[in-house]
Amino acid sequence: MIPGTIERDIVIEAPVEAVWRAVTQSGQISRWFTDAAEIDLRPNGTGTLVWDGRATSQPATVHLHIVTIEPPRTFSFRWLHPAGAAAGGSNSLLVEFTLTPEGGHTRLRLAESGLSQIDWPKEQKAAYAAQNSKGWDIHLAHLRDYAEGQQEGR
Repeated sequence: MIPGTIERDIVIEAPVEAVWRAVTQSGQISRWFTDAAEIDLRPNGTGTLVWDGRATSQPATVHLHIVTIEPPRTFSFRWLHPAGAAAGGSNSLLVEFTLTPEGGHTRLRLAESGLSQIDWPKEQKAAYAAQNSKGWDIHLAHLRDYAEGQQEGR
């Protein structure tokens, strides 16, 4: 069965404001997730994530449509929509980061949803779910290490 949502939950030993910056600022995103990032950080803003070698077997450029910005708690975007098309429920996936302070640490919940609604063949959905389930584990571990390392270097 193909999951409709990929969900992950991690605790990062850094304050919520530091994790927020790591998740939303282009220069920081490229330290743990992509090789390059540009984001117009506002509702209905756009962005681009570029992978030249990190976590991919081939270069990729992905366009984003920003959905939610509620500093420093919620950031979401749609991605993987066809070039030139408006991002929506049937042609893109929604990635949501929810940050909750826990003492001096941050609980980060990631949810990538919409896989059951997107207009892809079943085999493509299954392959994507398997790949991104593993990929988010790797990327979120990198995020945790990056954000915690930033705190050590204060």
